[in-house]
Amino acid sequence: MKLREPMPELTGATEWLNGEVTREQLVGEKPTLIHFWSISCHLCKEAMPQVNEFRDNYKDKLNVIAVHMPRSEADLNLEEIKKVAAEHSISQPIFVDSEHKLTEALENQYVPAYYVFDKDGKLRHFQAGGSGMKMLEKRVNRVLDELEKTE
Repeated sequence: MKLREPMPELTGATEWLNGEVTREQLVGEKPTLIHFWSISCHLCKEAMPQVNEFRDNYKDKLNVIAVHMPRSEADLNLEEIKKVAAEHSISQPIFVDSEHKLTEALENQYVPAYYVFDKDGKLRHFQAGGSGMKMLEKRVNRVLDELEKTE
């Protein structure tokens, strides 16, 4: 997915955990962070406290959505996904992408991966891998700063 392309519809989830959201609910008011993770991904679990801190620090300014992207048959176990999500305090909505519908729509190949969309639903930043939360925070702040300047 290229920068400035619109956020795809959030359809094709095999399950939603912690509530369901639509693209229409996310676009228009504030930017959105979509982060991909998997129960078999060690780096994802290591990054989760930072993602949660991020979610909590920006809760009034930023939508945060988790996408569980399975990497193997074992990752399809919904009870295990629920258990790991609870263990890692993932309270934001989780799009369970067992059929890779959203994964394909975003052309994502990685976990963890982070997509930052501005309030208009345009992709502004993408990054993958376990490091780089500082860079992610800079990019989110840049999008938030732009939003404040236009209001």
